[in-house]
Amino acid sequence: MEPLGFIHDMMDVKVLILYVAARLNAPVGLQDLYALAYQDDRLSYFDVCTAVPALVASGHLAQVGQGYEITEKGRTDCAATEDSLAYPVRQRAEKAVERFNREAHRSKFIKTRLTTTAAGETAVQLRLDDEQGSLMRLELTAPNPAQAAKLRDAFQKKAERLYQRIMEELLENLGK
Repeated sequence: MEPLGFIHDMMDVKVLILYVAARLNAPVGLQDLYALAYQDDRLSYFDVCTAVPALVASGHLAQVGQGYEITEKGRTDCAATEDSLAYPVRQRAEKAVERFNREAHRSKFIKTRLTTTAAGETAVQLRLDDEQGSLMRLELTAPNPAQAAKLRDAFQKKAERLYQRIMEELLENLGK
């Protein structure tokens, strides 16, 4: 019995990769490209590792640093062939790319850095920006690198909510 899925050959893989790349806002590495294109159980990492260099060689993708982005030729050919992708695969890929673009955009505004203080403790520098500049800068000291990493990770997940709560707390009694 043939396995279920919509990706049947290398052409399907290439069209899916171009479909994904055409919707990305920035170049992505091979691992991210695979994760975004993996919308069908028949697609393998090795398929992507084979298709991407072929798409670069044909001028459909360009390598930019450690990542890949679609070229104008890739965009044109993708527009002509994307209808050959199964609708469920297109929909899942589109949603995955939307989430990825949203997270990539958000991460531009959240900056963190771990440093070691003179006392040997780990300082966690946290910053939240917007398009105009810095909204909040906060430095916390953690007793060890593991806790510092937890603080950094929590801030990256909750930066906007933390900023909102701090503003609410500080401005709570000003209007009275």
